[in-house]
Amino acid sequence: MRFFLLLLFFPAAVLSQSVFNDAEKLYKAEKYLQSKTLFEQNLKANPNHLKTIEYLGDIQSHFQNWDQAIVFYEKLKTVNPKVADYQYKYGGALAMIAAQSNKLKALTMINDIESSFQNAITYNPKHIEARWALIEFYLQLPGFFGGSESKATRYANELFALSPVDGYLAKGHISEYFKRFPSAESYYKKAIQTGHSKTTYQKLANLYKNKMNQPEKAAQLMEDFSKKG
Repeated sequence: MRFFLLLLFFPAAVLSQSVFNDAEKLYKAEKYLQSKTLFEQNLKANPNHLKTIEYLGDIQSHFQNWDQAIVFYEKLKTVNPKVADYQYKYGGALAMIAAQSNKLKALTMINDIESSFQNAITYNPKHIEARWALIEFYLQLPGFFGGSESKATRYANELFALSPVDGYLAKGHISEYFKRFPSAESYYKKAIQTGHSKTTYQKLANLYKNKMNQPEKAAQLMEDFSKKG
């Protein structure tokens, strides 16, 4: 009897895995709406399949449907609160909801946003994205509610220890935020020397073009990058 029940279950399990694999391939091909349909189908058959739940949250995030994304991320965080990425994604979605809400509602979310990003670092001390999120959080948050340059700089220093190029970019971003453009320029140049990536060149080019009124330098910089490629 047990063998017979196993035979009944086995085709359903194989079919479910096949649906998930197809959905994942579509997602990675950036065919998000098509993958969403299959992920939803898989979730009906497997309500506790965490990777499916995560993908559905990511799809909603891609389309900036934050109220829907957070439903999936909250479930992940509740089921397994010690997974750093679940904490990070929940905090990120909550931050985006706060940004689109009135100030009174946004203020009620501050502690949850901050603690989610900090939890992500606690559960994964090398989590780079959570540190970037906290830098932006402390820059944007009014000082009266806990925002400060020193807190942002703390996480920029932690980033530098993990990834020097991220550290230079973070310090440049902080300087740019406070309109210390020569300082930002210096940090972005160090990021270029360290990372040599398109991102590093683009950050400095954007500074030249948008903040320092030097579009010619921006154009020359990106031309230099294209020649290196």
